[in-house]
Amino acid sequence: MAIYHLSVKTVARSKGQSVTSAAAYRACCKLRDQRTGEQHDCSRLTGLVSADIVLPEGAPAWASDREKLWNAAEQAEVRRNATVGREFEIALPAELDESGRRRLALDFARELVDRHGFASDVCIRQPNSAGDERNHYAHILCSTRRLGPSGFGEKTRELDDLKTGEVVYWRARFAELQNLFFKEADLAELVDHRTLEAQGIDREPDGHIGTAATHYERRTGRLSRRRIELAEGVLP
Repeated sequence: MAIYHLSVKTVARSKGQSVTSAAAYRACCKLRDQRTGEQHDCSRLTGLVSADIVLPEGAPAWASDREKLWNAAEQAEVRRNATVGREFEIALPAELDESGRRRLALDFARELVDRHGFASDVCIRQPNSAGDERNHYAHILCSTRRLGPSGFGEKTRELDDLKTGEVVYWRARFAELQNLFFKEADLAELVDHRTLEAQGIDREPDGHIGTAATHYERRTGRLSRRRIELAEGVLP
């Protein structure tokens, strides 16, 4: 059965985070933060399948350079507690081949960029060798400001307020897009972004180990406590 997962998170200075560090980690590369002078070297990390920058129409040429892009995003924010990035983390279906998964992630990112006008960095990761071999996923790191010909401008406030319904819209759209890809590949699989209760299905949801546990497994090569407890039935 195909798995659905989409979560939206923020990168915030109030949590000691920077978007240059986040970009370096996700793209497994080395980036220098011009604001702090810190060098973020994640080039030794493994598991990266692809990393693509997706920009709005009319974006300046320098934005195609990952280091310049995310330093500009950092420097566009002046508040000490500013939110400097936003991430859409998505599960990519194991039922598709590598090319299909990449097209799905990039098509979804293109729709995000076209609707909100921000810059995005699409990094696809392969499953951890010690974990579930179906756990293909992508980080879509986005700027919190729209990017125009002269650089970063207004904030994408519509994604900050749950009342706008934007996140709900994107959850539904990603399910719809996956189902279109399944149909194109002549697969009978379907996903649904709604809860099991909303779908009228009377069973417990499958366990999801979460990002922190996945990162721990990738970093250490060991099974996380979360995965072990799920396997033993300790956690729901």
